Amino acid sequence: MLEKIKKALKKTAFGEFIYAQEATLKWQLQRAGSSLHPSAPQLGWVNETLQSKMQVQSAVDEVKKCGLTPHPDAPKNWDALSTLKDILELTPRTGTVLEVGAPLYSVMLQWLYLYGYRGLHGIDLVYDKPVQRGPIRYEYGDLTQTHFGNESFDAVVSLSVIEHNVDLKAYFKEMARLLKPKGRLYTSTDYWSTPVETHAQEAYGGPIKIFTREDMEAMIRLAAPYGLTPTEPPSWDCDEKAVCWERFQLNYTFTCFALEKSGD
Repeated sequence: MLEKIKKALKKTAFGEFIYAQEATLKWQLQRAGSSLHPSAPQLGWVNETLQSKMQVQSAVDEVKKCGLTPHPDAPKNWDALSTLKDILELTPRTGTVLEVGAPLYSVMLQWLYLYGYRGLHGIDLVYDKPVQRGPIRYEYGDLTQTHFGNESFDAVVSLSVIEHNVDLKAYFKEMARLLKPKGRLYTSTDYWSTPVETHAQEAYGGPIKIFTREDMEAMIRLAAPYGLTPTEPPSWDCDEKAVCWERFQLNYTFTCFALEKSGD
């Protein structure tokens, strides 16, 4: 199953090659002394649910206002911006950040670089060998079994990953191991409050999963034994199916929540 998922993800990565080149070019200009100095985002929705297409546009507009390159998939700016805002406010620039499920076209690590972060790591199943982009190191990795040491990171980011056949118990166990005390895990995923019929369709090497309110509540309980608790009570309420996966004709929304590891 893992090899099947890896092959499916590689096809997607190639499909995003043009955007990867664009984002990398902008990043290289910054390294060379570009005048780009992004401003801090004022909007964010951690521990909330994407409410509308209008909110998606607000996120895209805010990303541009900050001076950042938006994610090419407009709804993904919603959870990426939310996570960015929280990290900027709570994680020092000297901190270390890991993104799990981080192909080269992912915006999160490149955005953090532009704000002065240097301890940046990304893992994904798509890599055959490590890729170094300045201080950002991308490499092969299974998010449920990483090679990093205990308490290595101040923050871990997982955006639109866990719905792709991830063993959630193993996920929370590994993330708790990687986080420093008081470190935060940011997770976003496909969501609708009630079940969405997926007609047994598959993507990225496995069945499509859209989590429900009941699933999310169970997920929070599953994380608790590993010392991971919500930074504030998440809201699972939703009004509009703001996300459309056109390939499969599926409509749903996103949710994004933050868990903090216990400790001093």
